[in-house]
Amino acid sequence: MDIVKSIGETKGRTERRDAAENRKRIIDAATKLFEQHGVEHVSINQIAMEAQIGSATLYRRYKNKSDLCLDLIKDKIALLFEDIEVYLKENQTAPPRERLKGIISLFMSFRDKKLQLLAGVEEGALAGSHFLFSLHEIIVQLFDEMKTEEQTQPNTVFKVDMLFAALRSDSYVFQRDVRGYSSESFLEQICLTFFPEK
Repeated sequence: MDIVKSIGETKGRTERRDAAENRKRIIDAATKLFEQHGVEHVSINQIAMEAQIGSATLYRRYKNKSDLCLDLIKDKIALLFEDIEVYLKENQTAPPRERLKGIISLFMSFRDKKLQLLAGVEEGALAGSHFLFSLHEIIVQLFDEMKTEEQTQPNTVFKVDMLFAALRSDSYVFQRDVRGYSSESFLEQICLTFFPEK
């Protein structure tokens, strides 16, 4: 999938040695601080201090914390899309509703494992846009397959936008921690709300 190749790649250049060393220091510092304090409680300036580099050096590589979070999970995002690709190939004759539920299940499993970093990615306006846009396209196609001529339904893109809002980290954590839904029951409620069985 193109998304696997495009996430966080340097465009055909070999990284300078000092830049590579700075990147490693930033990644190591961010990983340590995120594990100790949680993503939302760590600032870019704290990461720069821990990495023993100037803030300007860090900002040259990462515009914001969302970009840094995306870099930390880009390999996992690539694996998620590989899993989605395999799942769709193996289930290409399954009804679109079933395939959609499977993809959302894969995404939720990914979210459970990388919740804090994914929440950090979601904070940025464009940091995760390639990743989210590609997932959005896949889900729109499946919703389009489910449409029937005689039914008046909301615009598919709007419907998927609303689904993504429900799947955001803050919404998911609220439903899990405040409402008491398990991952499985959350998935069932999402399915019943956005694409119920006819």
